[in-house]
Amino acid sequence: QLQASGGGLVQAGGSLRLNCAASGRTFRSYAWFRQAPGKEREFVAAIFYGNNGKYYTDSVKGRFTIARDNVKDTLYLEMNSLKPEDTAVYYCSAGDPILTYVRASEGYKIWGQGTQVTVSS
Repeated sequence: QLQASGGGLVQAGGSLRLNCAASGRTFRSYAWFRQAPGKEREFVAAIFYGNNGKYYTDSVKGRFTIARDNVKDTLYLEMNSLKPEDTAVYYCSAGDPILTYVRASEGYKIWGQGTQVTVSS
C-alpha cells in the first residue's frame, strides 16, 4: 500500500517535497508519475531499491530528485525550480519492472492515491 502526501500550491521557481509512505512487501522499483488535466499519465522519476539507480524524464532533470528512506519505508520527490507546466496530480507507484519498462506505467503494480501539485506563474 502507498500513501502520497506533500502536494500544494506554489509559485513558479518555488519548491515542494512529495512523500509516499509504503507498507507491505518491498518492490524492485519505486516511481513517481504525474497526470495533468487532459493529458495522459507520464513518467517523472524512478529509483531501484537494490542499487539505488535513479531515472528521470528529461523535463525534470536537474530540478527534481527522487530518494527513498529504506528505514522509514518512504519514497520522496524533491522538486525545485518548479514551473507552471509541472502542475499535475502526482502518483507514487511500486513494482518489479525490468529496466526496459522502468519508465512505463505498465511496470508498476501498486499506486498511491495521488497528490495535487499546482504551480502558479
